[in-house]
Amino acid sequence: MTQRRGRKAPRSFPRHGVRHVTHAFNISRRGLLAMAGAGLASATLPAALFAQQGRNILIIASGQDIPNFDPHVASGYSASFLMRNVYDPLVRVAGESAEPVPGLAQSWENSEDGLVWTFQLNPDAVFHSGAPVTAADVVYSFERALRLAKGNSWMIRGIVQPGQIEAVDDHTVRFTLDAPFAAFLAVMPWIFVAEQAQVEANLGEDDGQTWLMSNEAGSGPFTVERFQVGTMYYLARAENAWQPEGGNLDGVIWQIVRETATQRLMLQRGEAHVAVDLTSEDMDALEGAPGVVRVIEPEYRTFSIKMNTAQGPMADVNLRRAISHAVDYEAILASAGYAELMTGPLPNGIFGFDPDLDVPRQDLDKAREYLAQTEWADGGLTLRMVHVSGLEQQRRWSLILLDNLRALNIGLEIQPLNWPDMVAACASPETFPDLFPVYQTANYGDPDNIAYAAYHSSRNGGWSNAVYANPEVDALIEAGRVETDPEKRAAIYLEFQKAVVADAPDIFGVLENRKLGLREAVQGYRFTPVASNAIEAWPLSL
Repeated sequence: MTQRRGRKAPRSFPRHGVRHVTHAFNISRRGLLAMAGAGLASATLPAALFAQQGRNILIIASGQDIPNFDPHVASGYSASFLMRNVYDPLVRVAGESAEPVPGLAQSWENSEDGLVWTFQLNPDAVFHSGAPVTAADVVYSFERALRLAKGNSWMIRGIVQPGQIEAVDDHTVRFTLDAPFAAFLAVMPWIFVAEQAQVEANLGEDDGQTWLMSNEAGSGPFTVERFQVGTMYYLARAENAWQPEGGNLDGVIWQIVRETATQRLMLQRGEAHVAVDLTSEDMDALEGAPGVVRVIEPEYRTFSIKMNTAQGPMADVNLRRAISHAVDYEAILASAGYAELMTGPLPNGIFGFDPDLDVPRQDLDKAREYLAQTEWADGGLTLRMVHVSGLEQQRRWSLILLDNLRALNIGLEIQPLNWPDMVAACASPETFPDLFPVYQTANYGDPDNIAYAAYHSSRNGGWSNAVYANPEVDALIEAGRVETDPEKRAAIYLEFQKAVVADAPDIFGVLENRKLGLREAVQGYRFTPVASNAIEAWPLSL
């Protein structure tokens, strides 16, 4: 048996020049009112937030709304921010190595054959209602996630089955897996535990999904105090927060700021403590800015443009191949700044990655050869591409594609949308646009993360893979999940990459460095290369 326990004390982040200060950086009434210029009307703020003297409220500027508060439905980085702060998983990740550390579970062990995992819950853990977190709540939450088959449940689908999760006693949970899964512990931070009694008291006709759209049933260090969609989400420190090693924050504001340049200006003026959507130009402009710390770190963060492989003209693989060869990848890279080109569907350098994979690069002769094999041999069609409203980087890539497609006599209609509207468009092939740009950040450093989330057909209807379905690719992904021999597993992922490139469901773009801006008054910050823009606020102080 192998066993791990304990939590390492958080350390500061000096390598990026954080200077620790002894004073608190409090946002005053004047500072809060200044946010109105960034899209926050003063009337939307609770009165209590206008008198901040002596209170430590962290303000994070983000361009993405939180779609809902259901831990087993919502996904995306804004949802991950809320879940990491309002709910608890069994295990968390911490540090630059994304090491597993205790969450609800204070210790765990696994059997030699890798099939049985046993977690011991922290007896101090309580929900916001005051009720203790029990093993029954854990079983309920995992089975609800599997039952709904939404959100992050794909991470355990085919690995954990209902009925194979057992509450041994009030504080012991045992999982018996269908097959060994190398990444099992790594996915545990993304399955969050909800209070069974709270959800079942509000089941309605959809297993509590309607209630959890705007209510929460968590045990995390913060609660949802109030919110206004499209404007801000205010999380207050839970009165009965049980988690050890917390900072001094009284609350966190997730401030919706659509324009990245406005996020940068708010950071410079001290109207926000953290900005999470900054461009390379923003980072360059912040170099040497007083009181600002830049974080520029590599992580498994891909940017690709997904194509509607199930409906409309993009269902023709030769049109997809033509477009893939028309793209000026060097222009995409130059626009990205701190990045490198992707080589196929997997992040560069991850286990199983093939650096010699033959992927499309700009070749207009080849693009025209593929186009000639379609019903649009001479072009003459117009495609529709959406992107996140206010996200400058995606707008630029859309314009690059617009220019590239002119060489094939193909038009491009570009439509900016708010993130919840983009998510809604993924519900069916009929509503999904021809071209859909996606950032995908690995939640765990294993090829299964990107492979399953972005290319397995069970993800259809969600933003990470709205429509793409290929039985050969599905079979390779499923085989890679359960293979324990490293050489055999690597070989499976080599075949997976070749199959996806041949099918051309995506335009493979860039692997970006994470770019964050912080006020230097933020103390206790540690970069973790998974979901790093979903800031975990509990360890932080001002």
